[in-house]
Amino acid sequence: MEFLFADWLGTPAWFWLAFAAVVLLLTAFDLGVLHKDDREMGIAESLRLSVFYITIAMVFGAWIWWAKGSAPAIDYYTGYFIEKALSIDNVFVISMIFGFFAIQPKYQYRALLWGILAVIVLRGLMIAGGAALVANAHWVMYIFAAFLIFTGVKMLFTSDHDPDIGNNAAIRWISRHMRVTKVHHAEHFFVREADATGRLVWAATPLFLALVVINLADLVFAVDSVPAIFSITTDTFIVYTSNIMAILGLRALYFALAAMVHRFHYLKYALALVLVFIGGKILIADFAMGGAKFPPLLSLAVTLALIAGGVVWSLWKTRGDEVVELPE
Repeated sequence: MEFLFADWLGTPAWFWLAFAAVVLLLTAFDLGVLHKDDREMGIAESLRLSVFYITIAMVFGAWIWWAKGSAPAIDYYTGYFIEKALSIDNVFVISMIFGFFAIQPKYQYRALLWGILAVIVLRGLMIAGGAALVANAHWVMYIFAAFLIFTGVKMLFTSDHDPDIGNNAAIRWISRHMRVTKVHHAEHFFVREADATGRLVWAATPLFLALVVINLADLVFAVDSVPAIFSITTDTFIVYTSNIMAILGLRALYFALAAMVHRFHYLKYALALVLVFIGGKILIADFAMGGAKFPPLLSLAVTLALIAGGVVWSLWKTRGDEVVELPE
């Protein structure tokens, strides 16, 4: 049983196994109980399920507090709330992708689920790479800081523009190298259909194309979120768990947010300020505080205040706007 207490990326192996068990149980619950059959999720159900996932994330943070101490737990909560707020922008892009491919709401959850499973692996690879860079060269943190500040300032002063999904390079590549159906086939990612000679061949469906584009979009969002969490802590366990806990609840929250994402328009300015703050505190800690760690509780308080302010201001400015109906 010694392996359970063996160090793995700075944390005992049993911590990682416990987290993996939580993820597997939530995924099994999702697949085997909540969405055994494809169906459309309503806003009320989406909000209730989101509360459930947020509660699990908060309890997991309390467990970190008990097992590792207050500072790692505060870093976990800070990373979780940043990732959760950034996911609202992700929801806007995902809803556009589903709309472009005309995916019915009752099949969107299946694509989201498989997309989340892929994200768990891809984020793990990106975080492992980031951890290796930070461990071997502290100056990488200054690159992260500069990138976050640059991204935050850019978000403050650039106008919104919708991504050109139709000209996505991945879609063009798949369309050239794979057979793609022109019609939908319910929840299937691949189907067999007759070619020009009447022979049955495998073909990708629009749902598969949507899944590919969603995962590519997440990689783009990870370019912001991964440096942001590394700017809070270099503890790989905290970095990974805070990211994944926020992402696990994204598919539950999607159907509520997709219907009213237009009401969070001003949140992007709050997120921009959060990125500038997170990047700036690295420079403050190293050059103004003599290398001392920036107070975790202050970091969490500022992050929550900015995000809450952005949400409240957005809801107030867009009061009276109607809820957007998802396409059938």
